Amino acid sequence: MGLIKIEGIKLYAFHGHLPEEAILGGHFVVNVCLNVDTSSVESSDKLEDTVDYVNVIEIVKEQMSIRSSMIECPASRIMKKLLLLNRVLSVKVEVEKVLPPVNAIFDKISVVSEGSN
Repeated sequence: MGLIKIEGIKLYAFHGHLPEEAILGGHFVVNVCLNVDTSSVESSDKLEDTVDYVNVIEIVKEQMSIRSSMIECPASRIMKKLLLLNRVLSVKVEVEKVLPPVNAIFDKISVVSEGSN
């Protein structure tokens, strides 16, 4: 088993509870961690025997483009889609909302969605 991590996928999307967020949008960062069965690729050294990073990023982009009021929704959608990929054993997805319209000082606001096969 191996761990594939894709961190810092930066996107502009229109998630948020406030009406302005649906119009103006905002910046988001997505981190993905996949536990993968790497037994085949370790001996074959072929892309078709592992999880393609490009495909993972496309799934993230696709699901983040579907508007939601709460960031838990795209995080869950991404996690569920990634679990459908061949060789994926478990998934952890973090969606961070960069500079949300909150009157507070903080380092980070994010949600994490996890699942396994």
